[in-house]
Amino acid sequence: VLDFGSPDSQVIARKVREYDVYCEIKPYFITLEEVEQLMPKGIILAADPKNPDAIGKMDFDILKLGIPVLEVSRNDLDIKDDDIDFLRIFLYFECQCTGNWTVESFINNSIEEIREKVGTGRALCALSGGVDSSVAAALVHKALGDKLICIFVDHGLLRKDEAITVEKVFKNTLDINLIKVDARERFLNRLKGVTDPERKRKIIGEEFIRVFEEEAEKLGDIEFLVQGTLYPDVLESGVGASGVVKSHHNVGGLPEDMNLQLIEPLKDLFKDEVRKVGTALGLPDDMVWRQPFPGPGLAVRILGEITEEKLNIVRNADAILQEEIKKAGLYRDIWQLFAVLPEMKSVGVSEKLGRTYSNAIIIRAVNSTDGMTADWVRLPYEVLGRISDRILKEVEGVNRVVYDITPKPPGTIEWE
Repeated sequence: VLDFGSPDSQVIARKVREYDVYCEIKPYFITLEEVEQLMPKGIILAADPKNPDAIGKMDFDILKLGIPVLEVSRNDLDIKDDDIDFLRIFLYFECQCTGNWTVESFINNSIEEIREKVGTGRALCALSGGVDSSVAAALVHKALGDKLICIFVDHGLLRKDEAITVEKVFKNTLDINLIKVDARERFLNRLKGVTDPERKRKIIGEEFIRVFEEEAEKLGDIEFLVQGTLYPDVLESGVGASGVVKSHHNVGGLPEDMNLQLIEPLKDLFKDEVRKVGTALGLPDDMVWRQPFPGPGLAVRILGEITEEKLNIVRNADAILQEEIKKAGLYRDIWQLFAVLPEMKSVGVSEKLGRTYSNAIIIRAVNSTDGMTADWVRLPYEVLGRISDRILKEVEGVNRVVYDITPKPPGTIEWE
């Protein structure tokens, strides 16, 4: 899929993969030689309607290779029951694709590639307890067995009781070698005084790598680092013509002098594809369908400087939010749900304190398939009311609760 800056490139790629056909997004300025090396069976031009002249900037010799080409937008892919499915015709008849890119084939190929790359060596897995790192750990464990050691770093930016839950699940459920590292003070010291979101991500990414390198040195003879990087992470970090949306701690935040070789078995997958792989690997549903949690943790849900006080506020507010949504039976209906602490205060009134000047909490709930686009969830008013009441009564330092109703695009899912 050649990206000309279109916001629909990812949607088009996802649609192609729904037909069990593998595809990648490449920038429109890809060279003829690079295309020849990839040996694609077909090319889809993802034109940007706001910049139609961009197509004129591509190397037109690519179109002379004899490879089937399609001009397409997101709206073109809205197939109705009585429509001709031209994308399927293009993939299966014009391009002669066989539709053999399945979850099972992906797992088998990944296991072979991982074993070939690692050989007799050993690997560490950067384990956060989220869906991505959990599936990555399970996949690499299937390939390497005891040669995989998972490292769980408590960086002090986790949700309430997160560390306890992660340790319990991975030791008892998956029987994976797990080392827990308490690095809370270390991370908070590095983040002291930092307000720029990109700097936060890069600091956290670098510090993660340093922790893993130190643990690898203690273990001896460790050459590889496993990460749960996904395709949207790669795309949003600047692959394609659309430029950088934000650097992900496990992509744009990696230090150049890193000593460990990366193994990223999920880097070509979207989120829904990762869940399918997790299920096929036998992971429990409550782990596979757990809501996404960013690698930098609460650092990207606290605007401005990270402090222990702010962490406690957003952590407690988020715990109340999760509890009330589960009580209402809505948890599995929401793709991602969390609390944000903005860098602002407002005037309020308290029965005990009188006039207050305290923090606001922003509630964010979105639905999405792969994280590339998202819409805000229409939560029932009575549920929002209970959430607001509890946060205002139980979380010290908060006097206002607001609900974010911004879709993606134009907003991102996370606030930073």
